[in-house]
Amino acid sequence: MTDLTALFTDLVRLETRLYNVLDARLKAEHELPLGQFEFLRFISAHGTTRVFDLARAMAITVGATSKAVDRLESAGRVRRTANPDDRRSSLVALTPLGERDLATAAPTVEAELNTWVGSVLPAEVLDHLATSLSMLRQRAESDRRTDRVPAAGSPEAASPR
Repeated sequence: MTDLTALFTDLVRLETRLYNVLDARLKAEHELPLGQFEFLRFISAHGTTRVFDLARAMAITVGATSKAVDRLESAGRVRRTANPDDRRSSLVALTPLGERDLATAAPTVEAELNTWVGSVLPAEVLDHLATSLSMLRQRAESDRRTDRVPAAGSPEAASPR
């Protein structure tokens, strides 16, 4: 029987190491932190989006998301506009610079992931892993316990890496 605690530990440590490698390479080659890259990917995939939707997708607080969007906006990668359907929220869209930065950085991310994951696992194992992780993520996202707002000052409340 699989030791689920050991599996969890392996997942977390692998994620941390991969995140750090990808983040360092993106910063060095594109001056784009991985957290910002993930925001750009989400916005690109969804078109114009609300800050709240970004926060929910990234599993971070709205405050941390708003600060991250501020940084992206200051860098000229996104544009924030008033939401015509809800004056309390704003909409975020990629700028041409954001689209270009995402397009330029994406092959770097793919190459790094291929080095660390794609070249290690056979295609059928990789497909099974992708399906399994997607199922687990969807389960976690549908469980209200995973939507709790982190306490102020906790590591979870921090802005994206």
